[in-house]
Amino acid sequence: MITLEDWALIRRLAADGVPKSRIAERLGISRTTVIKAVSSDSPPRYVRRPGPTSFTAFEPAVRALLEEVPDMPATVLAERVGWTGSIRWFRENVKRLRPEHRPVDPADRIVWAPGDAAQCDLWFPPRRIPLEDGAAKLLPVLVITAAHSRFSTGRMIPTRKTEDLLLGTWELIQQFGRVPRRLIWDNEPGIGRGQRRAEGVASFMGTLATKLVLLPPRDPESKGVVERRNGWFETSFLPGRRFASPTDFNDQFTDWLTRANARVVRTLKAAPTDLVDADRAAMLALPPVPLHLGWRNKIRLGRDYYVRLDTNDYSVDPAVIGRMVDVAADLDRVRVRCEGRVVAEHSRVWARGTTVTDPVHVETAAWLRKQFQQPRTATAAGVVAAAGDDLARDLSDYDRAFGLTEEGIS
Repeated sequence: MITLEDWALIRRLAADGVPKSRIAERLGISRTTVIKAVSSDSPPRYVRRPGPTSFTAFEPAVRALLEEVPDMPATVLAERVGWTGSIRWFRENVKRLRPEHRPVDPADRIVWAPGDAAQCDLWFPPRRIPLEDGAAKLLPVLVITAAHSRFSTGRMIPTRKTEDLLLGTWELIQQFGRVPRRLIWDNEPGIGRGQRRAEGVASFMGTLATKLVLLPPRDPESKGVVERRNGWFETSFLPGRRFASPTDFNDQFTDWLTRANARVVRTLKAAPTDLVDADRAAMLALPPVPLHLGWRNKIRLGRDYYVRLDTNDYSVDPAVIGRMVDVAADLDRVRVRCEGRVVAEHSRVWARGTTVTDPVHVETAAWLRKQFQQPRTATAAGVVAAAGDDLARDLSDYDRAFGLTEEGIS
């Protein structure tokens, strides 16, 4: 076998018009070798002839198992076929064989029409956000990206529960100013999975007149637009930033998105702000009726004048103890009403297991407790006595009724 230098020299001499026989004579090789070197498309390299290895005897059994279960772990395969050699060598051979037994899953290129779809996803920034109780927590960011224009909106929300997901979705859709014809989700429990829809989701989609699309498993390309944007957020938005609270995060993220949506997307050769008008023109109008979203509950206020929302307790005016109150909350505020009158209003707390107390409610409770513990005054007792006198009756009336008087006996 000739060396790489000889191969290069043969091809250069042949290109200069030197006869093949003279090249062979000059290099001391056969004319056939010169002909092969000139006609070859790649430089010569040593290729070892395949021969039997320690894995060869086990290969048929491994192939049979992979035919049934293509994703069976290599350690399980080694145990099933009785392998006792190097597990690293076994893994390398299994890795070579596995693609031959996996089913093929082609990925089509999807063309997104203007206004047709928006992809929704939860992004979990790897940065803990300080909360009201001093703790720091990883919080979800709801992101909605218009599939055609790549225009993105996003907001950090307190939880992954349905109430907060729908509140966040409505807020972000209002930023678009129009409703996409389809909202694409990837089996988020707070939205739905398979054929199941979380409570309240169907009515929300019906009010918007849009269609909810829940993707089947292993279908990443149908939601790749928003997932790629999420990866871009981590590499372009997060580095070097500090966040004092969820509100601070949302302020910084909203400001950054204004500039990010004006950057040219390489695959589109245009900026999302240049294409979003075409998206909006093909979208649906916002619903003409108000949406009743958020956390809602109706309870009877107990002596402990607090109501619970998610995992936090909020104080209520003790004057309505024992009466039915309506508890409602959005992403920012918690309100409690009794017969339409607001009896408590608090900023919503994102921490867990926290008690929020209004000092006015504590003062009112102390005054009511003092009034309850005071004995009744003499004047009040006299009033009761006077009322009792009015109700007194002569006992002789009862004697006559039961025939105990002389008149009754006769």
